[in-house]
Amino acid sequence: MDFKSTKGIYLQIVDNLCQQILEGQLQSGDRVASVRDLAAEFEVNHNTVMRAYTNLQESGIFDNKRGIGFFVSEKALELIKATEKANFFSQDLPDFLLKVKLLQLNSADLAELVSLIKNNDNENQ
Repeated sequence: MDFKSTKGIYLQIVDNLCQQILEGQLQSGDRVASVRDLAAEFEVNHNTVMRAYTNLQESGIFDNKRGIGFFVSEKALELIKATEKANFFSQDLPDFLLKVKLLQLNSADLAELVSLIKNNDNENQ
């Protein structure tokens, strides 16, 4: 956790857990660490972790099985991808397009970027 960040600790925990789901470290149906265990791991108050888990549950990413714990929901990956895609188009892409304009990149420059993305996809398959 970055305690100097302007982003709340519980939101950093949410981001961390969503990243783990995107990377396949946590998958649908997996039981997630207990609130106390994750609080100890991140060295934060257990109420902070509980707030993150509640946020993820309300978002449909986690399911809470009372008395058993929190689990990654079946639709978690789909929900996270949709949210991340929307954030990319609303936040990251406008900055990227501005940079393209400022640097006066042309179609050849962008074709090279697309080629790099395709090569990276092929390597990861």
